[in-house]
Amino acid sequence: MLTRIFSGQPISILSSMTRTVVDLLALWEVMENKVVAAIGPQSSGIGHLISHVANELHVPLLSFAATDPTLSSLQYPYFLRTTQNDYFQMNAVADFVSYCRWREVVAIFVDDEYGRNGISVLGDALAKKRAKISYKAAFRPGADNSSISDLLVSVNLMESRVFVVHVNPDSGLNVFSVAKSLGMMESGYVWIATDWLLTALDSVEPLDPKTMDLLQGVVAFRHYTPESNEKRRFKARWKHLRSKESSGGDDGSFNSYAMYAYDTVWLVARALDVFFTRGNTVTFSSDPNLNKTNGTKIKFSALSVFNEGERFLQVIHEMNYTGLTGQIQFDPEKNRINPAYDVVNINSRGPHRVGYWSNHTGFSVESPETFYSKPPNTSAEHQRLNEIIWPGGVTKKTPRGWVFPDNGEPLKIGVPNRVSYQNYASKDDNQRGVKGYCIDIFEAAVQLLPYPVPRTYILYGDGKRNPSYDNLVNEVAANNFDVAVGDITIVTNRTKFVDFTQPFMESGLVVVAPVKGAKSSPWSFLKPFTVEMWAVTGLLFLFVGAIIWILEHRFNEEFRGPPRRQIITVFWFSFSTMFFSQRENTVSTLGRFVLLIWLFVVLIINSSYTASLTSILTVQQLTSRIEGMDSLIISNEPIGVQDGTFAYKYLVNELNIAPSRIIPLKNEEEYLSALQLGPRGGGVAAIVDELPYIKALLSNSNCQFRTVGQEFTRTGWGFAFQRDSPLAVDMSTAILQLSEEGKLEKIRKKWLTYSHECSVQIADTENYQLSVQSFWGLFLICGIVWFIALTLFCWKVFWQCQRLRPEEESDEVRASEVASSSRSGRSLRAGSFKDLIKVVDQREVEIKEMLKHKSSKKLKASQSSAETP
Repeated sequence: MLTRIFSGQPISILSSMTRTVVDLLALWEVMENKVVAAIGPQSSGIGHLISHVANELHVPLLSFAATDPTLSSLQYPYFLRTTQNDYFQMNAVADFVSYCRWREVVAIFVDDEYGRNGISVLGDALAKKRAKISYKAAFRPGADNSSISDLLVSVNLMESRVFVVHVNPDSGLNVFSVAKSLGMMESGYVWIATDWLLTALDSVEPLDPKTMDLLQGVVAFRHYTPESNEKRRFKARWKHLRSKESSGGDDGSFNSYAMYAYDTVWLVARALDVFFTRGNTVTFSSDPNLNKTNGTKIKFSALSVFNEGERFLQVIHEMNYTGLTGQIQFDPEKNRINPAYDVVNINSRGPHRVGYWSNHTGFSVESPETFYSKPPNTSAEHQRLNEIIWPGGVTKKTPRGWVFPDNGEPLKIGVPNRVSYQNYASKDDNQRGVKGYCIDIFEAAVQLLPYPVPRTYILYGDGKRNPSYDNLVNEVAANNFDVAVGDITIVTNRTKFVDFTQPFMESGLVVVAPVKGAKSSPWSFLKPFTVEMWAVTGLLFLFVGAIIWILEHRFNEEFRGPPRRQIITVFWFSFSTMFFSQRENTVSTLGRFVLLIWLFVVLIINSSYTASLTSILTVQQLTSRIEGMDSLIISNEPIGVQDGTFAYKYLVNELNIAPSRIIPLKNEEEYLSALQLGPRGGGVAAIVDELPYIKALLSNSNCQFRTVGQEFTRTGWGFAFQRDSPLAVDMSTAILQLSEEGKLEKIRKKWLTYSHECSVQIADTENYQLSVQSFWGLFLICGIVWFIALTLFCWKVFWQCQRLRPEEESDEVRASEVASSSRSGRSLRAGSFKDLIKVVDQREVEIKEMLKHKSSKKLKASQSSAETP
């Protein structure tokens, strides 16, 4: 027991003792001396007991080694941890498991408060990453190699090959020694050790080569302490001191806990200095509750309560400075801020750091303090570690982390024992006992896996009717089957309980109904265009006739004459362009340009009309009373579904169809009979089922029925595995490989090729109709050309009108017109408009003669005025 005096008060450092009773007696002896702070203990188990005493006496208890997460500030308000909380270390381990994409781990731990509580936190952290502890292997403190060997033999039978070792340094190396002898340190295994391992290794130098060979490939965590001058000077002083004390026999090695202990002592010293600087005093008082000994001989009255303990604890909590272990500052939960760990990989040369972990950035290859000035970022794409050497010397590829359990039990595969559509999955007399399209795909995917998969197929169902697929999925979730293989639809409710592979076939619900041939309509020639398209096309024909008339009226005698003749000419010219048979010739340049563009538009419209009409008249037209799912819901007629599929629940729960309307059908014969009878004959109006089944039904019915409406769900078929099964991921990869290599299509042709291929859906004439949307770009170009042509024509007419206006004889006349414009503006505008119309109506030749005459007259006038002196 060491005792030092700071500011006149005793500070006690509690040494680590193996027996709890001895530790408590030592504590009792120390507490009788009226201490103001206690430093220790080094054991989490003792920490729980001592914290109760510290709470009662109001003495701050500072521990540099008790990392148990359950030593919380709520239960033990006077307990303050000056090292890192194991809560953060377990989150670092969980992040590493997620980084390597493992889903299950086996926890090996010592069965005490330190081990149990740490592993409990690890389980919670893994759950946040969608991983879990598949097995908790605990051994008692001080267990011998025989007990450890029995434990490791049992865990080696498990599926997971990722082992997290959370033990004490005194027995931890024995775990790896036994694992080595059992062949569990070879390729395929993963060993993760918490900070106990490097605590033991850092305390011994030089490292034993045998120990390094024993630990090769292990990944371990260690408290991160930033490099600084103070840290280097402390190491030098410590090494010098130890070499003097041991006469050269000890090299002065120490682990991170030594630095935490050093910082803890100085933390109390600095806090006492602040405490007394603020004018506080130290007083003690007796607790009446401690005087009630109830007849015992223990002198509780010798213990005193530190009256200013709560105030001194607050001073410690508010401390903020830099020590050997980094920034010494506490968060509201009394944990050290900025928790960080070294990620160390042990190889034949010793421990090698491959990166860092912090709760600020996750994994990185740069020291954590370089990121503290930046916003937190723990996203998966920013996680990075250097190359790790795994057990067995594997470096290029991360171990898979699991194998099939070495307990002689094959994979239990549930297969639906179908009575309809048996080419997908059904009973057979072969070696496997099952056959079908889904079975062949599963077998082909298994053959692509890089490891053997022992398996056995178990039929699910009585063979008299199709089993419930929801119940089959529930059997997988209940661990009665390891996987369900068959035509199992991936729907939301099922994904809540199991994991599905990549879909190997697309599917979706469709409506099948009886159909009949449609009668030919005398108005079929109107069907190629929609009503809007007909209206727009007619308006455009009239509009182009009007534009051509405007542009040709001054040039072309065929576009002149009485108003009645001109109107007839416009209509005739407009619609005759549809057949390129217009008899009127265009003379003006603008008119010819507009007509050229319009004839191109007419050519496109005629060609499109002809193609659409041909399609409508040549494709067989079928009709049905049921037009799709919406009309089926409104009809209130019975609906058939396949027995055992998810269609029943979908119609009831999602579409709110009354269960009394839904009739389960067992096989294809019942399908065909129900559709032929119809709702009036005791059958159904339509059947709702998945598309793969419907293709087979239509083929077997010689195409008597067709699907109506659109496919109203988009799903797929997959294999259902237990939640978080790693095999599901590998099987998904194998299915994608089968698809890329074309093997899925070969298996489909083997099982799903039908003698009669039917067009699944009714051909709708609306699919062949052309709308304005199909031609709006062409109409836009045409409109732009017309606008440009009219603009040029109007500009030319306005210019000619201005040239033909008579010039006023004097400035006084012009001034009088301007003065009177306000009184007679309407008459002037009327006169100008009449002049403009007059110019527009005159022939172009006459306009040119008038301009020529006016120019010659103006020339003579200027010559006569020049000859006059």
